[in-house]
Amino acid sequence: MIRIGMLTSGGDCQALNAAMRGVAKTLFNAKEDVEIYGFLDGYQGLIYGRFRLLTYNDFSGILTKGGTFLGSSRTPFKTIQDPDANGLDKVAAMKQNYYKLQLDCLVILGGNGTHKTANLLREQGLNVVTLPKTIDNDLWGTDMTFGFQSAVNIATEAIDCIHTTAASHGRVFIVEIMGHKVGWLPLNAGMAGGADIILIPEIPYDIDKVCDKIQERHDRGSRFTILAVAEGAISKEDAALSKKEYNKKLEKRKFPSVSYEIADQINKKIGLDVRVTVPGHTQRGGSPCAYDRVFASRLGSEAGKLILKGEYGFMVGYKNREIVKVPLEEVAGKLKMVDPKASIIKEAKALGISFGD
Repeated sequence: MIRIGMLTSGGDCQALNAAMRGVAKTLFNAKEDVEIYGFLDGYQGLIYGRFRLLTYNDFSGILTKGGTFLGSSRTPFKTIQDPDANGLDKVAAMKQNYYKLQLDCLVILGGNGTHKTANLLREQGLNVVTLPKTIDNDLWGTDMTFGFQSAVNIATEAIDCIHTTAASHGRVFIVEIMGHKVGWLPLNAGMAGGADIILIPEIPYDIDKVCDKIQERHDRGSRFTILAVAEGAISKEDAALSKKEYNKKLEKRKFPSVSYEIADQINKKIGLDVRVTVPGHTQRGGSPCAYDRVFASRLGSEAGKLILKGEYGFMVGYKNREIVKVPLEEVAGKLKMVDPKASIIKEAKALGISFGD
């Protein structure tokens, strides 16, 4: 008998269902005596014992569905060891529910914060296998995360749609793409969508350089300019501030996001009409693209194989076009940033794309 628990934590994304299906089908096809308990709403389900026994049929017909049929929630790692409002020890409660169900392993699907907690549970003696989920593609130890390519496709489509209206009206358009700390998503969507300027957190921008690029295009006869701006884009002036100083400045910001601030600055400096579009959570939604369906299925299958072999304490990742296992302690607490000197940045600049630096 193999008994596993399964949960999805943090922000949702496409292909979570596909990944869970990959784990379950691999186990069910290999052994007859398998029990899978699905914890509802992420770590909250594991903490408070909210779960249900899943059958083979629960994993049928979910390959193409976005979101997560188990539900998800954000349970910040920084407070995971603090008692809840009723004084409950959350880590102890998770361990208790694990042992109560006599689980052989926990399969945890999530991003950075999720992996920190997963590694903590590993350190507490629980058997854990994780899968790399995030539209930001910022998990250390893997070249790709599932959900990323689907989000790139949606963000690219948003930029594609803006192209026609921007050209018609001769305007500057800013498309704000998700990416609070890292810029993989706006970088890839911006290149795929033909953005003229891409602003990402790893490369602080100079607003004068941004305006110079727009003016250059305007003087050359281009009717429009499109900027793909990460929600976490930051100016050189703000990047020079301490974290405390920057957070204090953000509290006083009169604009809803950095994109609206940039739009205001462009209008004041060169007098051009600027519009802002924010695709927002559409980037997390909808059906997974074909790439993510295959990719998540492969990762899930490999996780199932690790469980069958009794190999725990790993994240199933992707390196050099191969599925690999990465020790959890090497993943937890690390971000995979865009290197400003990376070849993709150099190639983008060779294409004429400005990063405002």
